[in-house]
Amino acid sequence: MPASLASYVEAWHPEPDTCADDLPPGPTAALSALLDLPGTAAKPGDPLPPLWHWLYFLHWAPQQDLGPDGHLRDARFLPPIPERRRMFAGGRCEIIQPLRLGAPAERVSSLAAVTPKQGRSGELLFVTERQEFRQDGRTCLVEEQDIVYRSGEGSTPRHPGMSEDSSVPNAEGPWQLRFQPTETLLFRFSALTANAHRIHYDTPFCRDVEGYPGLVVHGPLLALLMLELVRRGTPERRVRSLSYRLHRPVFKGEHLLADGTPSGGCGARLRVTTHRETRHATAEVTFA
Repeated sequence: MPASLASYVEAWHPEPDTCADDLPPGPTAALSALLDLPGTAAKPGDPLPPLWHWLYFLHWAPQQDLGPDGHLRDARFLPPIPERRRMFAGGRCEIIQPLRLGAPAERVSSLAAVTPKQGRSGELLFVTERQEFRQDGRTCLVEEQDIVYRSGEGSTPRHPGMSEDSSVPNAEGPWQLRFQPTETLLFRFSALTANAHRIHYDTPFCRDVEGYPGLVVHGPLLALLMLELVRRGTPERRVRSLSYRLHRPVFKGEHLLADGTPSGGCGARLRVTTHRETRHATAEVTFA
C-alpha cells in the first residue's frame, strides 16, 4: 500500500526565507501593455495595483534545476512528495498600504500550514505559504497563497474537451471585462512571472500528460483580471483586503467574462465565467 502524502511531510519544517526587490517600473509597464490596460501606474513613487507584486521578487532558477513539467524539482516550500504535481488554488491578501514603485522592498516567506485532504481523484496536500512585504521599515502587505499538490501519474483528473460555443453568460453585475486569452498572451504572461510550467505553452504536454484539452490560462492571471474590474469600476477606492479562489480551469481561446458587483459600498464580489462554467474563479474585496 503506498504511503500517504502526510507521511512525507511529517518532518518537513522549512525555515523562512527573505529576499529583496527595488520594484522598478518596468514589469508594471510591461503587464499594462500586455493586457492593454489604460492608466496603470508605471513610474517611481506610484502605488502598485493590488496583486501586481506578483511581477516582482521572482526567482530565475538554472535550467538544470527544472523538472519535466517546467517546475523546480526542489525548493524550500515545495513539499517532498513523489511525482509532485502543483495547482494554484487561491489566496488572501491584506493591503495595509500599497507598495510604491522604485523603492526597495523586502519579502519574508514562511510556511503557514500543511493540510492533507482526500479529493474525488485521490489524496491531496494543501500547502499555505505566507508572505509579508515590507517597505521603509513598515509592513505593507500580508499575503497567503494556497497551493494544492497531487502525487503520481494517474492522479490528475481528465478534463472534457472545449465546446466551439463562443457565447458568454450575461453579467451579474455592472462591472464587466470581456477577454479572450491567446497563445501569445499566455506565453508573455509566463515570461513576466518567471513561470515555466508547461501547461501554459506546451499543447502536447497539456493533452497527453495533464489531460487538458488545450493550454491552461494562469490562475494568477484570472485573479488579476478580477481585480482590474475594481480598478476600473471604482478608481477612487483603495482595496484593503481581498480573497480569491480558483475553481475550474479556463483554456486558451475561450471567451471569458470577468464581472463584479459592489456590495453595500464597503467591497465587491467578483467572478470569472464562460459558457461552460459560471464560476471559474471568484473573489471578494473590501475597501479601506
